[in-house]
Amino acid sequence: MIAFQSDLRPAIPNVYGAADYCEFRDHLNHIDRVLLSSGVEHAMVSAAMQRWENGALEQGIRVTPADRQRQWSKLGYAFRCNVARHLMGESYRDFSIRLADSALLQWFTGINELTHRRAASKSSLDRYDKFFELEEIEMAVEALNSQVFSEHSVAELIGQQKPLSIEEVFADCTCVKANIHFPTDWVLLRDAARTLIAAIKLIRDEGLKHRMPEPSSLMKRMNRLCIEMTHARRQKDSRKTRKRVLRAMKKLSRTIEQHGHRYRAMLAQNWEQTEWTQAQSALVLGRLDNVLEKLPGAIRQAHERIIGERQMQNKDKMLSLYEEDVHVLVRGKSGAEVEFGNGLYLVEQQDGLIVDWTLLKDQPPADTRLVRQSVERIEEAYGPIQAYSADRGFDCKANRELLEEQEVFNAICPKDPRMLSERRDEPRFMGLQNRRAQTEGRIATFKNAYLGRPLRSKGFVNKANTTAWCVLTHNLWLIARMALAEELEQQAA
Repeated sequence: MIAFQSDLRPAIPNVYGAADYCEFRDHLNHIDRVLLSSGVEHAMVSAAMQRWENGALEQGIRVTPADRQRQWSKLGYAFRCNVARHLMGESYRDFSIRLADSALLQWFTGINELTHRRAASKSSLDRYDKFFELEEIEMAVEALNSQVFSEHSVAELIGQQKPLSIEEVFADCTCVKANIHFPTDWVLLRDAARTLIAAIKLIRDEGLKHRMPEPSSLMKRMNRLCIEMTHARRQKDSRKTRKRVLRAMKKLSRTIEQHGHRYRAMLAQNWEQTEWTQAQSALVLGRLDNVLEKLPGAIRQAHERIIGERQMQNKDKMLSLYEEDVHVLVRGKSGAEVEFGNGLYLVEQQDGLIVDWTLLKDQPPADTRLVRQSVERIEEAYGPIQAYSADRGFDCKANRELLEEQEVFNAICPKDPRMLSERRDEPRFMGLQNRRAQTEGRIATFKNAYLGRPLRSKGFVNKANTTAWCVLTHNLWLIARMALAEELEQQAA
């Protein structure tokens, strides 16, 4: 075992008069205390450190104590940057600028140590986001929650003697919208043309050329067809016009596709003649492969829906060329009858701590099918619960029997109007249903302030990772707010 010494950090600059800044500074200070006293940060960094050492051992790389110290500092810095960025709800670029300019964020992340002052670039922040595995973040959330539910450690984290309760939980589902434009069929052809032509231009700039028209002229033709398609609805024979324009778009798309295949093969065979590294060449080849693989399906889908005027099942629709695990969610919400993204199942306890969540990769099942596994996960992690509350979408006979078997009070809103009328006479049921209304606000806060609308992470793995980071950051902020409120109350007394 090697003990790693923490870096020395100067004190936080004292600023007077800005109430919002002072409140945010106090919250960050309490989050820092929670991370140090709970051991969550140390556990995550230790797990990532162990993976790094195992990887170096497999590759036959000799790791010195100095290497371990540098990697430990880097992982700790990455952890703090991830928490701070999700807390601010900013992009990599914006947070990189804020970090280089803010003395408070520099103190929290540790880059204002006495030896150097070096902020992270947007590319470094992107790499930091992937330093930790999803399972490690989930275990950190569970460890943090378990401590505030324990009598032995709640006083150290929050300052109060009574631990938080896990007896009553409140569940709901929502949609995490994908970062895509509205999935119009013919717009997919424009997206494919843009990506292929942009890649062809990069290859031609490196000196690899094949006989073809000027790439910009092909994109100009596609843009003109898109404009014509946009205004076709306002014409008298709009259906005929749309079909005619789509036929022209299909012909042009196939021409661009052929050029894409030629340049893809040329780059694969002659990448050493360019100034690119093999990794850079592989990146461009990956872009071409992704679009060339999906373009025939996009053409076929547009033909079926516009020219053939035939409907397609939602499960068969291509919604984006760049996001595969995106689904059509018909939820009937006000202002969002249909949404495109992934389902998110979220459970909070009485004080607002998120105790269970699931980002669904496939088409979301009925809400009723999420209850059993959720109750089992919560009880395995934190112990038995006494009440489970959710909206009427979670109500079914199987769930009523499950909760009765587990001796959990059923506070799910019934679908049957007669049953609902009978249960309105139960004070506990009505109290839990009134409290459940706050879960809607919790989900809105979590999506808007932490996940972002839309969630900008690409690929389901990165989306799940970001969701877990946001849950951890949300719970840290909530615990810090409780600690600050308890501290102010004791000062007032």
